Amino acid sequence: MRVVVADDDATCRHVAAAAVERLGHECIPVDDGEQAWSTLQDRLVDVLITDWMMPRLDGPELCRRVRDRAEGQYTYIIIVTSLGENEDVVAGMEAGADDYLTKPLDPFAVQTRLIAAARVTALHRQLGEFRAQLESLNAQLADQARTDPLTSLGNRLRLHEDLAEVQRRARRSDVPYALAICDLDDFKRYNDLNGHLEGDEALRRVAAAIAASCRVTDRAYRYGGEEFVILYEDTMRGAAVAAERLRRAVEAL
Repeated sequence: MRVVVADDDATCRHVAAAAVERLGHECIPVDDGEQAWSTLQDRLVDVLITDWMMPRLDGPELCRRVRDRAEGQYTYIIIVTSLGENEDVVAGMEAGADDYLTKPLDPFAVQTRLIAAARVTALHRQLGEFRAQLESLNAQLADQARTDPLTSLGNRLRLHEDLAEVQRRARRSDVPYALAICDLDDFKRYNDLNGHLEGDEALRRVAAAIAASCRVTDRAYRYGGEEFVILYEDTMRGAAVAAERLRRAVEAL
């Protein structure tokens, strides 16, 4: 683990740093709370061992700053005090500390705290990985819920969401847009003659032709059955030209 030891007392700082390094961890000793806070902002730190009373920024305030960070890796905080009062220990824990040590430091006590810190930080890393996986799965599910499974075009839900967004932008910035609504002629007869599997294949091929004819700013949707909608963020004249190009692409099939 990477451990920051913050103490304005050089002797205590060296004792803590020696115990940390003896256990095989990387140690970053600093003289006060401000240096510790600067290090925590610049680097990922697993454990912070901080003295209670320090110049410029004391231990409890440093704890609060670390805990107020909304993102990033979890830092296990051990607050060190020579005050020896239960109220001070509770105040440090309420400020965000996970554990405490009392001066003079006992290397054995430092070792036991670091063992606990390793378990807790490992658990937080696992939770972070699970959260990232869950967010990725949720994003995939959200995308699937807005995608037509047969044609891979957007479905009606995505159309309504995108249309609402485009409408808001049009009202706010006077950006024009147009809709093309189209369906396949004689599709029922095609299904009756060739069967629904061939009908599905025809829909997929038409959808691919529509998608291929769309520009970067155009969006295509399957509205239902053999009906399709294309959303153009363009003037009516530009959308009409694009729609005719799409019609020719389907006709060429």
